Amino acid sequence: MSACFITGTGTDVGKTFLAAGLIREFRRRGERIAALKPVVSGFDPARAAASDPGILLAALGRTATDAEIARIAPWRFRAPLAPDMAAQRENRRVDFAALVEFCRSAIAASEGMLLIEGVGGIMVPLDERRTVLDWIMALRLPVIVVAGSYLGTISHSLTALAVLRQHDLEIAALVISETAGSTVALDDTVAAIARFAGGIAVLGLPLLASGEDHALFARLADILLQRQVRIARTL
Repeated sequence: MSACFITGTGTDVGKTFLAAGLIREFRRRGERIAALKPVVSGFDPARAAASDPGILLAALGRTATDAEIARIAPWRFRAPLAPDMAAQRENRRVDFAALVEFCRSAIAASEGMLLIEGVGGIMVPLDERRTVLDWIMALRLPVIVVAGSYLGTISHSLTALAVLRQHDLEIAALVISETAGSTVALDDTVAAIARFAGGIAVLGLPLLASGEDHALFARLADILLQRQVRIARTL
């Protein structure tokens, strides 16, 4: 078993698109793959197939039924806000202990690779005291960080890496997902960030159509599978 946490420098930077691409790559190779999107804001039940968990289910080859959505995304909120705020709108809350246990149970039961997609960015609040960072720290999983290529992303990306390093978390890769209409070339952004990334793999993902694949997904799959092999050899 092995697992990876996919987080971002913020919202709408391409976490789900990346996770879906990785799922398709693992399936193409015949590798076991599963995915969770435990916390979702801005969820519209009438458009479940187009939601983040719906997209992940489609990549896994499953239909976005109510039961399937609930299985991979137990904490769903309608308001497109930070989870703590979205939950308050519904007089609910994210039970942090239950969230961590849900993920740990899925990791223990997984027979292959498990992708856990976070919500928003690394420091987004989940409740009155905990953020996504606390969630990652509780699980101690390697992290794939996704950022956009917009002007300002260099600082956002390097800050995210610094925060993860400060808490002794393993960073598998940083993916710069091209932002539509960005005034900065993707390759230039990747090169600039890589100079300060301290040897972490910094990969560029150009704008793609929904469901379109790219060599980056294969590269990330290689990184995760190589880590899986290293862990197996130490057991």
